[in-house]
Amino acid sequence: MWTEHDNALTRSFRFKDFQAAFSFMTDVAEEAEYQEHHPWWSNEYNVVNFRLRTHSAGYKVTDKDHKLATAIDKLALAYDGQPQDA
Repeated sequence: MWTEHDNALTRSFRFKDFQAAFSFMTDVAEEAEYQEHHPWWSNEYNVVNFRLRTHSAGYKVTDKDHKLATAIDKLALAYDGQPQDA
């Protein structure tokens, strides 16, 4: 589940290896470009961390963030990504 904290949606996913994580990130990059809404993210080996917020809305969470979060969730499922929810 995405968590809203400090005016951002956050979530992390763990994949079986770096290659799966990187392939997932590539697909997220294409989706983000399509939606014209780009995430802050980081990657360490098989874990990908996200922080979504809308810069043009004063760095707050908007519908654009929720839409991208939904797409990211679907892509993570396709790569067997395991959410790292607290």
